[in-house]
Amino acid sequence: MTGPAPAVEAVDVTRSYALEGVTVEALRGVSLRVDQGEYAAVVGPSGSGKSTLMHLLGCLDRPTSGVLRIGGRDVAELGDTELARLRNETIGFVFQAFQLLSRTSALENVGLPLVYRGVGRAERRERARAALEAVGLGHRTGHRPAQMSGGEQQRVAIARALVGEPQLLLADEPTGNLDTRNGAEVMAILERLNAERGVAVVLVTHDLEVAARARRQVRVRDGLVESDSAAAGA
Repeated sequence: MTGPAPAVEAVDVTRSYALEGVTVEALRGVSLRVDQGEYAAVVGPSGSGKSTLMHLLGCLDRPTSGVLRIGGRDVAELGDTELARLRNETIGFVFQAFQLLSRTSALENVGLPLVYRGVGRAERRERARAALEAVGLGHRTGHRPAQMSGGEQQRVAIARALVGEPQLLLADEPTGNLDTRNGAEVMAILERLNAERGVAVVLVTHDLEVAARARRQVRVRDGLVESDSAAAGA
């Protein structure tokens, strides 16, 4: 019997940058597979390469070498337009700084990814409303970000990530700008959505308490995977 298909898979991936004539190796040969429905936390100190890895997994950047597959598709074989479409249809993003449009309502912020898919206004609003209800914000659809707390803004960002029904949700320090109570609420929402919808979640964090809530912890240091609890059978 075959197991779950990978939502994302990196095989011996490297990423190097040229900075003022010096080559910086941010990733030095990382292999990582996250299956559909899995919940993994990527942990590491500043400069470890975890943010670079997140950008690659989210197709916001391309590896220097190695193979990266999203939903079974090799990103090296995709042009920029195809890659943008794959990213829009397959991946949801949640950022530490929320990345919401300040003059736009919660409903319109959440529906934005559907604009790029060409979804009509009525359907877009219906799906955005359902996504906001899923994160407990059905009563805040007309509010702008400045009219909401940090925790509410992050829940809007989660709704926006989920409105397109992605296979993979990437969360970059999603509790970093939140107090303890709001951080716990956001984590509970991510965990519930993972359990109920089967969305693969990859969480990048430096907070060991946040990472410990994930079923799998991947530790990155100096551009390499230092340890992976999945490999240890944990």
